[in-house]
Amino acid sequence: MDEEVLFESSTISHPASSDDENTKSIVADDLPVLPLRGSVVYPKNWLPLPIGQERSIRLVEDSLKDNRIIALVTSKDENVDEPNPDEIHTIGTAAQVHRVLKTPDGTMRLLVQGVERIRIVKYVQEEPYLRAQVEIIPEEDLPDSEESAQLESEALMRAVQELFRNLLELEPQLPDELAVMAVNVEDARGLAYLVASSMNLDVNDAQAILEMDSVHDKLMQLAGLLKKEIEVLELGRKIQSEAHGEMERMQRDFFLREQMKAIQKELGDEDEQMADIRELEERIVEAKMPEEAEKEANRELDRMRRMPIQAAEYSVIKTYLDLMVSLPWEKVSPDNLDIAHARKVLDEDHYGLDEIKERILEFLAVRKLRADRKDERAEEDENVRDKIRREREGVVLCFVGPPGVGKTSLGISIARAMNRKFVRLALGGVRDEAEIRGFRRTYIGSMPGRIIQSLRRVETRNPVFMLDEVDKLGSDFRGDPSSALLEVLDPEQNREFRDHYLDVSFDLSQVMFITTANVLDTIPGPLRDRMEIIQLSSYTNEEKVKIAEGYLVPRQIKENGLRDSEIELPEETLELIVQNYTREAGVRGMEREIGKICRKLAAKVAAGTAKKLNVIKPDDLNTYLGKRKIHSEEIIERTQIPGVAIGLAWTMTGGDILFFEATRVPGEKGFLVTGQIGDVMKESAQAARSYVRNRSELLGIDADAFKKSDIHLHIPAGSIPKDGPSAGITMATALASLLTRRPVRAGVGMTGELTLRGKVLPIGGIKEKVLAAARFGLKTVILPRRNEADLDDVPESVRSKMNFVLVDIVDEVLDAALEDVVSNNSHSDKTGLK
Repeated sequence: MDEEVLFESSTISHPASSDDENTKSIVADDLPVLPLRGSVVYPKNWLPLPIGQERSIRLVEDSLKDNRIIALVTSKDENVDEPNPDEIHTIGTAAQVHRVLKTPDGTMRLLVQGVERIRIVKYVQEEPYLRAQVEIIPEEDLPDSEESAQLESEALMRAVQELFRNLLELEPQLPDELAVMAVNVEDARGLAYLVASSMNLDVNDAQAILEMDSVHDKLMQLAGLLKKEIEVLELGRKIQSEAHGEMERMQRDFFLREQMKAIQKELGDEDEQMADIRELEERIVEAKMPEEAEKEANRELDRMRRMPIQAAEYSVIKTYLDLMVSLPWEKVSPDNLDIAHARKVLDEDHYGLDEIKERILEFLAVRKLRADRKDERAEEDENVRDKIRREREGVVLCFVGPPGVGKTSLGISIARAMNRKFVRLALGGVRDEAEIRGFRRTYIGSMPGRIIQSLRRVETRNPVFMLDEVDKLGSDFRGDPSSALLEVLDPEQNREFRDHYLDVSFDLSQVMFITTANVLDTIPGPLRDRMEIIQLSSYTNEEKVKIAEGYLVPRQIKENGLRDSEIELPEETLELIVQNYTREAGVRGMEREIGKICRKLAAKVAAGTAKKLNVIKPDDLNTYLGKRKIHSEEIIERTQIPGVAIGLAWTMTGGDILFFEATRVPGEKGFLVTGQIGDVMKESAQAARSYVRNRSELLGIDADAFKKSDIHLHIPAGSIPKDGPSAGITMATALASLLTRRPVRAGVGMTGELTLRGKVLPIGGIKEKVLAAARFGLKTVILPRRNEADLDDVPESVRSKMNFVLVDIVDEVLDAALEDVVSNNSHSDKTGLK
């Protein structure tokens, strides 16, 4: 579609001069205001204006019906689409619309001519567009009454004209006709506005010139701006000339260097490039690369020979070859497969973890037998020999358990036991596949992946390589790092691992990979399938005390500059730290508390106020660690109120307990469940309510309890998300306790899934849940009978101190959990809830 001409005036001449009284008659006292973004219009100047806003189009259409005079005023902030009166300058230009074109996309293009400089007195309208009262503000012209003043004015005009001509010579984008126009301008005001509109001025400078009342000041300001712009353009030309000369100099240097190479060759000397190439040649031979890698390295070296040292690609190739020759293609650490030595190292570094240590020793024993009997098997036949050549590390161990139980330190111990180097790669939060596979060399700043970088740093091809926090890998538009790890951890594939930067295969089959995780659910199935899972459970309180005595206390004494003879932490003190200051699956928090005691004592020793031997007794903990952080009696107090039951939960940080609180208020059969819970737990809550309601008569619950009450079940645990079916019997117990007004027995915790028929189904995480119950001082734990075999995993020291009630149906749960008598405080708790 063609543009539509809405209006075109019959003349393009200036409607009036500044000296003509007709100007004032053309410019009305009341004009529509069109804000301009990033541009300034001067009197006597023509300017095309594109407009697209609805209110601006409305303004133009209305002006065509009148005298076509509008006020053009520049916005203070060009990023504002529809400025209000406070965001517009007060001085602008009254302009006449001479031509209006409407484009197919609905916008307009105007051709306007500035008429007179105006000042906005006040705004009389803001909708549908701005309109204001204006007044004409003519400029103070150059003086011409006195001869000296007239000469000064003429000199100023000529100076501006000369500077403008110089600018046009340096700026090829401006037409030469402007110089002729500037010479032929008769009045100083016209010259000022012609030069200002032709220059590429900053909008603030352009507005400042418009606002100046004196033409003399305008010309002086323009003279300064012209001079500055000319200096910038001359400097630009100088830089271009120097750059051209630099290119010629580089060409000249290249030829001279080539001649120097020939001279040095005759004299038997070597230049820098030849020295680099000779060094790389020697290192390629020493690296003993595989055939593919050596071929690629020599090919890149040949490219480097033919390339000038100044070329950007030269340094890229050199960096690549430096990586190639520094990788441990054939460097290995000799294995120490002595089982007795390995057992000793593991016992020195870790207390307990007997099952884990036995599995690690089994792993090393298999490797020892394979190594010892390799020659026997090789004699059988050719197929067996081929298979032996393909045998690699095999299984990948994955240590899964809560934080602080020693997963990473186990990897360090394995490396020490096998006499191998240890390298750790933290995968938490890694989202870019290139972190594993590397970046292709076509990209600027590319580098190898973190697997290859780690092997280069450790300088051996068979380290113990720990991939920490593999369950916290992410993925986004940059790829899926877990998919890249499939090749790294697969023994059938990793002997030809191909890093994108390296672009040749590197054998990872002799690397002993160990991964760690807190949970298994977030590890992709294909990746989990390549690993052997070894579960590390929480420590018991007794184990924590033993670990503190044998490992944590000596380490903190050393780290804080103390001597063993200066501090003593008795067993009863460590037990109190475990019970009253930490409640965790691992021992990190406990080590922090021990470190805090050592630091406070170190301050006293440094100040000379400490005793020779400082025995930290239980009564001293309040001084060193502050008031106790954990109050076990709170558990007993909370369950004294009907409607409160304790459930056992499994989390990624180990076992934990949850309080399930139920209350009711008068209402109409409403049931609300809160506490940041998931859909599965919500369904379990509904099932628990239905079961209790179905058994209400046998439980002695008032028949109107469900008809005339709103029941609220809450699981307070901050903002921690909770989900799963194992809280079913706990929620049923809390509801039954509320409605029968029988409180839950003190020190009772429970876990198990229920059905609508009252069956108790088995659940997982029994060991962690029982250990959590022990940590929190619970004495009785109610479990599904089908989980009885899982109690064998619980340490005997914990089992002997607890009473386990195994149940098949919910009725058995209620009989074991609820008190026989109704509480005297059955109608209200300490919060006042009914």
